[in-house]
Amino acid sequence: MSIAASSSADLESAYEACRVETAEWAKTFYLGTLLLPFAKRKAIWAIYVWCRRTDELMDSQEAQSKSVNELSDRLDRWEEKTRALFSGQVRDDLDMVMLDTLQRYPQDIQPYLDMIEGQRMDLSWTRYPTFEDLQLYCYRVAGTVGLMTQGVMGVDDAYTSAPWSECPDPSDAAVALGIANQLTNILRDVGEDRERGRIYLPQEDLRNFGVSEDDLMAGKINEAWIELMMFQLARAREWFVRSEAGVRWLSADARWPVWTSLRLYRGILVAIERNNYDVFNQRAYVGKLSKALELPRCFVSSQSR
Repeated sequence: MSIAASSSADLESAYEACRVETAEWAKTFYLGTLLLPFAKRKAIWAIYVWCRRTDELMDSQEAQSKSVNELSDRLDRWEEKTRALFSGQVRDDLDMVMLDTLQRYPQDIQPYLDMIEGQRMDLSWTRYPTFEDLQLYCYRVAGTVGLMTQGVMGVDDAYTSAPWSECPDPSDAAVALGIANQLTNILRDVGEDRERGRIYLPQEDLRNFGVSEDDLMAGKINEAWIELMMFQLARAREWFVRSEAGVRWLSADARWPVWTSLRLYRGILVAIERNNYDVFNQRAYVGKLSKALELPRCFVSSQSR
């Protein structure tokens, strides 16, 4: 089925379903998308839902009861479906909006395949020996999102208007923002992940700061844990700083929402500090007032290149 064969009403209904799902499951991210022009925000909602569907293959409640072989087969079928999508085949409403998005904002299939590989890592990895191992995982499950969305965001015409201008490549910054967001997720969700038998904090860091797995599993908050968390938060902030360099290259209508998304997500790190690094009993989040106060600040930041 092609987009041309689908009615405009069906397509808009499918996009609306993506909007509703994004608003329900990614409130901070959704707020940032509302600052985009309507065509771009629809594309971002579609990409978000594709990523969520990919994540649910491994992380949904229903998936927890599946065997490794069953989950592996799921990922194989999802990869086949994704390859079919990029060849123009539409099997459901999500494919419909994704194909429309790909036609409006052409992009490569590789980030999508890399994200599926990130899900495959969760089949066999429950511990990460080094930060380099974790960085690869973060790239695959989140850095790829930056690559998927950078074509939608676009580059400011000011950088390409002169005959001698070279179009800047925001790819590294886009990947850095995805990694920063995923590191933030990991720090926020330490308590939830331990209940599933997963520890994403690098084993080398646990050893260096004298935190045992038993301490982590018990939710023990002591001086060693606080020092470990301070180190992890500083590292996540470094990745946010890396990402900032690329925001100035984005098209004018994308800089404000990206700045907003970046600063609001980085605010989760502040919330973890405010909770005295207790990620076992308290969920860190950015409150509505803080979000409202950040909007004008982000707008000012977005006006400079």
